[in-house]
Amino acid sequence: MIPALLGSALLALSCASTAVMAQEKVLRIGMTAADIPRTLGQPDQGFEGNRFTGIPMYDSLTQWDLSKADAPSVLIPGLATSWAVDATDKTKWVFKLRPGVKFHDGSAFNADAVVWNVQKVLDKEAKHFDASQVGVTASRMPTLRSAKKIDDLTVELTTSEPDAFLPLNLTNLFMASPAHWEAKLAAVPATVTDPAERAKQAWVAFAADASGSGPFKMSRFVPRERLEMVKNTAYWDPKRTPTIDKVVMVPLPEANARTAALLSGQVDWIEAPSPDAMDQIRKRGFVIHSNPQPHVWPWQLSFAEGSPWLDKRVRHAANLCVNREELKQMLGGMMGIPKGTVEPGHPWWGNPKFDIRFDPAEAKKLMAEAGYSAAKPVKVKVQISASGSGQMQPLPMNEYVQQSLKQCFFDVEFDVIEWNTLFTNWRKGAKDPSANGSHAVNISYAAMDPFFAMVRFISTKTVPPVSNNWGYFGNEEFDKLIADARTAFDDKARDAALARLHARVVEEAPFVWIAHDVGPRAMSPKVKNVVQPKSWFIDIAPMKID
Repeated sequence: MIPALLGSALLALSCASTAVMAQEKVLRIGMTAADIPRTLGQPDQGFEGNRFTGIPMYDSLTQWDLSKADAPSVLIPGLATSWAVDATDKTKWVFKLRPGVKFHDGSAFNADAVVWNVQKVLDKEAKHFDASQVGVTASRMPTLRSAKKIDDLTVELTTSEPDAFLPLNLTNLFMASPAHWEAKLAAVPATVTDPAERAKQAWVAFAADASGSGPFKMSRFVPRERLEMVKNTAYWDPKRTPTIDKVVMVPLPEANARTAALLSGQVDWIEAPSPDAMDQIRKRGFVIHSNPQPHVWPWQLSFAEGSPWLDKRVRHAANLCVNREELKQMLGGMMGIPKGTVEPGHPWWGNPKFDIRFDPAEAKKLMAEAGYSAAKPVKVKVQISASGSGQMQPLPMNEYVQQSLKQCFFDVEFDVIEWNTLFTNWRKGAKDPSANGSHAVNISYAAMDPFFAMVRFISTKTVPPVSNNWGYFGNEEFDKLIADARTAFDDKARDAALARLHARVVEEAPFVWIAHDVGPRAMSPKVKNVVQPKSWFIDIAPMKID
């Protein structure tokens, strides 16, 4: 059954005037999120938010090349045309900005706008500072400290320490229009005198009528129901200037509901279709796009006092006790089998000594050495979601892992919560009451850049609330390996340092690596010019509708 709220959203889509649909090129998307990701500049709902309300409506200084299906996505210029670290002070970077860019409200993008957007998440004294945007932004660029205007098209960014990862991290800082926000602030009633409350109300108004510089502009927003965007014909990049007139997004967190919506013609595109329906989807003429991508579907483990994962034998045993080939079959082939965070042959691989594989005999041996048996299993509680950004099929996948681990003396209990709540808890850590006594958390993550792939999970500097080291893993050895990589501004030296780091991460196993995603999405055959990159993200702008 489709819940009433989702049903009403789909009904609204299906009842659109046939004449209007014929005139307009409209793309309708069913997301896995339970709500529309935030639209005020820094999305929530994980990277599904970046995919659907970030990248289409906003730009960042640097961005991912999403134009190729046969090569990894690499960093390319966005609103910055070039950047360089200072030769004598590697905590300072100079970014040259793209001239002639306009926000959707018509105001100019310039260095003042960059400074303003850095302040919105880093400067608590700024009148437009928004604490609600900090958690999903600052944790993704933890060393950035300030921005300074040099001239209208040049800005200097300062980090807390030398950080070669900064240009990669900046793909997560989306540029919102300062002038548009100021207009919203001016409309806040004069009776509201508290500056923080005025700023909050201005951001609420901004979210309902957003202004970025991206290829699509917001036209209608109904929380928990739908987001509509129209093409930005004045977009600065001709290659990404849309021909699709309108994009409509609806939240459909349940896989069967998404699949039903696609098959009935109520939407044109769904994320993560139900594995059981893959054959039916294909037979009905729909197209399923997939591609290996830098994505990890893991259990992230707790190293807090009393956690069963403090024993490395238990961590290794769990990694040896999951039959990933069988899980892949259960998912209709739509997963990759991990050997770590990155795959053998990747520049960061590093040839770890621990081999992640299916070897239940070795797993049982390790568990026996750790003092566990069928009569005395280890009790493990894992906090998971029922749906959400990049979570693939979390309930059936976790239930499969639960049964797999049972044969190796694990007694697994789940704490199932809503995805965005789980994502928020991720930044609070295993020691926080929000963990509800969990020993692990199941949140998939992107492995596109070194910080996202490894650093935020294993540095002693990224424990909550700074970033996503939920389990409090780390020590001096790992901090030194991270520093070696972070201060290597030469690509080959950086990759060599990251390879050493990755090898040690796999050997110490702060995760149970269960799957890599291939990003399955099913679309109507009328959606053309689709490029499924080797990335968590996908670019709607160049797509076409027949």
